[in-house]
Order: sequence, then C-alpha cells, then structure tokens
Amino acid sequence: MKAGVKDTHLHSSIQEVLQAYIHLWKERLPNRLEGLYLHGSIVLDAYNPNISDIDFAALTTRRLSLDELNVLSEIHTIIESRYTPKLDGPYLVWDDLGISTDSSEKPLPYYNEGEIRFGTHYNPVTWWLLKEKGITILGPDIKEKQFIADADNLRSYVMENMNSYWGVRVNNAASSIEELVQMPAREIDEEIEWTVLGLLRQYYTLNESGVISKSASGEYGVSVLPTEYHRIIREDINIRTRKGTSAYESNKQKIEESLRLSKFIIEQCNRNFNL
Repeated sequence: MKAGVKDTHLHSSIQEVLQAYIHLWKERLPNRLEGLYLHGSIVLDAYNPNISDIDFAALTTRRLSLDELNVLSEIHTIIESRYTPKLDGPYLVWDDLGISTDSSEKPLPYYNEGEIRFGTHYNPVTWWLLKEKGITILGPDIKEKQFIADADNLRSYVMENMNSYWGVRVNNAASSIEELVQMPAREIDEEIEWTVLGLLRQYYTLNESGVISKSASGEYGVSVLPTEYHRIIREDINIRTRKGTSAYESNKQKIEESLRLSKFIIEQCNRNFNL
C-alpha cells in the first residue's frame, strides 16, 4: 500500500514526524533517500502514540558515508527534540532487502534509542511484515519488490529465537524469583508483559505462519490455550493496554504464573515443531 505522509489512515503523530523527517532529508541530504517504509505496530493496527515507536526501513541510493551518517544523526536529534513518537529502524540499500543476519558481510547502520548504531537490526519478521503488510511512504511499492520473505524462514527464525533468547530469559527468571519480587511493581509488570506476550506472538507465528501485535497475541492465547493460563494472559493484556486492576494478590504469584505459562509455550512449540 502506498500511503504517503498525508494518508488519513496514518495517525496524525506519525504524519507529523514523517513530514519533518523527509523535509530534513531533502534539506540536509538531498537526493539520498529513495524509499521509506513502515512496519511494526503501525501495520498491525496496534499503534499507540503514547508507547509505540514508528518502525521504519529507509532505503538510500548508496551506502551512506560517515559524514552523511553524522548529518543523519543530527536529523534524528532534531526529530527527537520536537516529537514524541520515536523512530526506530535500519538504513539499507535495495540489495539488502531480505538478507539474513548471517549473509551480511558487515553490520549496517540503524537508528534506535536516540543514536545511530551498527548491527543487524533486521530479521525474517521485518522482511515478512514489509512484504506482506508494509506501508510505502516514499519510493516504489514495497510489496512489489522482489526479496525473500517466506513463512518457512519466518518460522525457523522464531523457533531459534524462542530457544535462545526467550529460553535463557525464562530460565534466568525462574532461578531468581526471590530477587524479582523485590523489584518495583511497575518493573515486574513490564517484565511479565514483555515475556508472556512476546512468547505468545511467537506461538502464533509458529501455528499460523503470520505475525500479529502483542495485544492480539494475548487474545489469541486466550482462544487456544488451556483455561488455567487465561488469567495471567488477561493480566498481561491489561498491563499493556493500561486498563483494569490486577487480579493477583501478590507479585510473586503473578511472576510464578507467568513463568509456568512461558515454559508451557516453549515446551509445546519444541514438541510440535521440528524446524
């Protein structure tokens, strides 16, 4: 879909940021930006201007020089100082679309948390969202570009990520419950919401070969998982949407139920999917 910055389907906060961003490119780095595309929560109908980033992928005519990256950093500093939604995404050339993290010869620039960094700020989830749901702001329609973004790569990546990043995270939490309960209540809520809904997103991907938002993954979990896990899933949905009051008497109970569900999801996926 070619939306354009002034597309009425985009939240006004997104339009404001992108208009200023593109203007600064034209002013300070003219004729360098060839494509600008949105993915993430925006294309999953889950954008919240209070908590969501503007996930993007920017395509340039060629690799940016260090001097140009310094100018780009200044552009981002200006945007950050004027607008609330934060930009988050990589700077690519067209041949980068669809590459795996293993095939890149060197780290590529991306913007995250207030600075230009170098790394592999992309993965099969990024490519799938761009190909299947991406919104074109500038340049050719991203859905018509030829690059690899298939369900098999998506599911294989998610399975590996579940057993590495999430598996380690859950095991570490399980071995330090007494330390976790000493954390401020808000941090506990953020931790369990991030973990449970993050794993439910992956559970959805492995079962349905697609990608959904965190809140939607919670609703999906309630629809397919045993009733015993519904309370903690509802709790995490409420934490994310900032609605309702807690259904738990203690943070320890909430942490323990989150860990039980997390382990159940990982075990189920390892049992059902041999990717």
